[in-house]
Amino acid sequence: MKKDISEIIKTALKAAHAAGELKTQESALPAFTVDQSKKEEFGDFSTNVAMLLTKHEGKPPRDIAALISKRISEDENVERTEVAGPGFINIFLDSAYWVRLLGRILSSGAEYGSSTVGKGKRVQVEFVSANPTGPLHIGHGRGAAVGDALARVLKAAGYEVTKEFYINDAGRQVFNLGESIQLRMQELQGKKIELGENHYKGDYIIDIAKDYIEALKKGGGGAVPTATEFGISAMIKWIEEDLKEFGIEFDEWFSEGSLDDEGLVTKTIEELKSKELVYEKDGATWFRTEKFGDDKDRVLIKADGERTYFASDIAYHRDKMARGFDTLVNVWGADHHGYEARVRALFRALGLDDSALKVIFIQLVALLRGGVPVAMGKRSGEFVTLRHVIDEVGSDACRFFFLMRKSDAQLDFDLELAKSQASENPVYYVQYCNARVLSIFAHAKEKGVKIPEDSELAGLADKFGAEEIRLIRHLGRFEEVIERSAKEMEPHRVTFYLMELAGLFHPYYNRNRVVTNDPGTTKARLLLFKAVGTVASNGLKLLGVSTPEKM
Repeated sequence: MKKDISEIIKTALKAAHAAGELKTQESALPAFTVDQSKKEEFGDFSTNVAMLLTKHEGKPPRDIAALISKRISEDENVERTEVAGPGFINIFLDSAYWVRLLGRILSSGAEYGSSTVGKGKRVQVEFVSANPTGPLHIGHGRGAAVGDALARVLKAAGYEVTKEFYINDAGRQVFNLGESIQLRMQELQGKKIELGENHYKGDYIIDIAKDYIEALKKGGGGAVPTATEFGISAMIKWIEEDLKEFGIEFDEWFSEGSLDDEGLVTKTIEELKSKELVYEKDGATWFRTEKFGDDKDRVLIKADGERTYFASDIAYHRDKMARGFDTLVNVWGADHHGYEARVRALFRALGLDDSALKVIFIQLVALLRGGVPVAMGKRSGEFVTLRHVIDEVGSDACRFFFLMRKSDAQLDFDLELAKSQASENPVYYVQYCNARVLSIFAHAKEKGVKIPEDSELAGLADKFGAEEIRLIRHLGRFEEVIERSAKEMEPHRVTFYLMELAGLFHPYYNRNRVVTNDPGTTKARLLLFKAVGTVASNGLKLLGVSTPEKM
């Protein structure tokens, strides 16, 4: 909608310039803003263009606003304008404009909201990337919901998107996984064991140990995997299954081990050495990250010869950029805040633009049951897994709740609220929009009312009053919400929008009959409701949430 209003204003400015009312040529016009009015008495939109032209025109802003306002009023879409405050122009649109907008929503259908703003730009979204040493927990789940929804929003905005999972299948943690499995195998065979501080103690390790024992018995004639290899394979399979249940499938699963297979870690360190950005100190190999904005230099290779995780990460990010992405999005847990500066240092050290790197931090999730905190584990090794939450509340509620707040804000997740079938449950309230629309159409058919074609909208402008236009105005914001969500990389904006839509739609339904004695009113409201169902469905799809036909 704002694009429409901007064009109306630009046309008015051209006309004013052509008539000699303004001196400023089109090429010299300032970047004015168009804002949707928060209060209806101030019109549908307002612009600051007159105040920005004061210096160019040498006139008081209200005088400039008056002549521009007159020109804007000449547009067929505008009912009237008014000058407000120091020189704002408030624009009131004609009801016919809103009816035409409704028609565009109906004709666009499932494509409504999509755009081409990101056309030609490649984005990689790397998210979850959990160590394959244990099941996904609810923190991973929130990161998964945010990453996947962001990828969907970016695609809707025209970007070419690749979703990637980085598998940390090298290093100390997976070595500890293998040892943990071997110890549990000994325990299953009747031996007394003692688990160390770095061993994994969850019951899932026992399950893997049992499976590994059976696999060793069966043999198979081929190469026998090590306990570590078997454990990694088992965990990746579990993680992949949990994510699939959560509605998420990755385009790429990138192995940290493959960096060594191709010698990329060594090559990256050598490149930094050639730039004199690597030095030896206390027997360790250091990268001069402080020179590029980090708070201190970072170790790449420890004194004992073991590589740090950072050494692999610099090779991984170098590889990402080599693949030709315009933007790299990393969805990280809040505990990685201090990690961003050192990764950006790599970009700068290699002469790359670090603005191509976007980092989204995922804050903690506080799990509640009826407002009471849920214990996250009674003994070492136990925690609430993503699978537990999905099994209890379902994937839809789980994803929606994870997206109900900005990702870097702590989230309270109430299991009982997520399961409830009432208006207090946000996901239920939004999903009920589409279900209610379908039930209304079914009711209309039962009453013998023919469902109107989209083309029948023409001529019904007089059937849309203030309440209907209020709904259409909100529906019209959907395109801008998606573009803004993509630009700011904030998929929660779509969730907020849908909750606002439900908050407008359900009260309207409760106040107004749809199937009435007046055929024109019935047609108008059925088409309006069809548009509501379309937008609700399109929005939920972006969040990875289903649209049940009955609730």
